[in-house]
Order: sequence, then C-alpha cells, then structure tokens
Amino acid sequence: MTTNGATAPTTSAAFFDVDGTLVKSTIVHYYVFFRRRRLGAILGRLWYAAFLVKCLYFLVIDKINRSRFNVIFYRGYRGMPAAEIKAAAGDCFAKMLEPKLFTQASDCIAAHRHAGRKIVLVTGSIDFIMQPLAAALGVDDVIAPALVESGDYFTGALDGPPVGQEEKARRMRAYAAEHGVDLASSYAYGDSMADVQMLEAVGHGQAVNPSKALAMLAVSRGWPVHRWTMKS
Repeated sequence: MTTNGATAPTTSAAFFDVDGTLVKSTIVHYYVFFRRRRLGAILGRLWYAAFLVKCLYFLVIDKINRSRFNVIFYRGYRGMPAAEIKAAAGDCFAKMLEPKLFTQASDCIAAHRHAGRKIVLVTGSIDFIMQPLAAALGVDDVIAPALVESGDYFTGALDGPPVGQEEKARRMRAYAAEHGVDLASSYAYGDSMADVQMLEAVGHGQAVNPSKALAMLAVSRGWPVHRWTMKS
C-alpha cells in the first residue's frame, strides 16, 4: 500500500552510524590505509609523517563543520585508481574495521534483527569501504556517499551532499518513506553531535560512547547511553 508514492509504514528499523559507533575508527584511518598500501613501507612512512601535520588542519575543520570536513578530506582521493582501491576494500575491512568492531555491536544488531527490524548503516564513510562490514554484520541496507569517477580514477568529489548532520536525517526519512519504515518506532545509534539530527529522526535515539556534549544532550532527551568496548 502506498500514500502519495510512498510505502505505508509496516515495519521499524535500527539505523547505525558507523565510525565511532560500531567501530573505533574514522574516515582518516581508511584513507591512510589505501595511501600507505600504494606507497610501500619506506615512502609510506615519509608520506604519513607529512600527513600528520596536515591533520591539524583537518581537526580544526572537523570541529567547525563535520560535513564540510568530509568534502575537503575526500579530495585526497583525487587521482587514485578506482578499481585498485575498490579491490582493496576487503583488506581494509580485515585490517582497519573488523579488529576495531565494538564487541556489543554485533549482539545489538542481532537483537534488532530478531525483533524484525530492518538494519541500516547511515555513514559518511564511502560506500565501497562499508560493503564488507555490511556483509559481515548482515545489514539490510547502507546509506553512504560514493566517490565520483572519471575514466579509471576518482575525482575527489562526492556524488552528492556528504552524509552527515541533517543529511543523515533527510536520507533516513527518504528511506523510511520508500521502504515503509515507521520512524516513531525505530531506533538510531550515534556517538557525536554530528549524529544528533539522526537520533532526533526516530522515536528511540541511542548514544554510544558519546562525546561529552552528546552525553549531556542524551541525559536531557532521555536517550539511553551505551558504553561499548573492543576485545582486549
């Protein structure tokens, strides 16, 4: 049944931010992995030393506006061979995501799946990097940006707005309308203030290892606060 072209709500979902929520990692770690992999040991170490200096600039931009940071940061992929980088996504998962997956994440996802909810990742990380994680966790869908390609190479541009802040909530609402998801009975998990709109979009916001600001907001909103850990 549809209403104005949208599927009428028939189910609920659990939406998960990824970096900092499901895994203790960031888009910076993935980029460094791909760059150092292509450069080799010696050149990779030299490049990394210079990159750490640039990270101070990235940190300032991220504090000001997470979405703007994503746009600027992804320019670093400009000129990188698309097929080669995509083919290395499995290795990136094995070395950069799987070891940093919070132990409670899989159980939480399994519980929501058992309850009949759709499992959706909502992340600012690039789509092909997220696919191995999605497969490992058995999620239903991934809401993530893609890198634009020209010929055989990445241009460094995103295929649309960065998936962060209000864009996360907008994409969730669009997904809910398309797939018949009742947001009022749905859950969303995030770790930072960049996830606030995402948590506000559902009836059951959940804060995971939240920043100080998000922790304070969670208390005022009545959102549960979860402390997830990695295997020792």
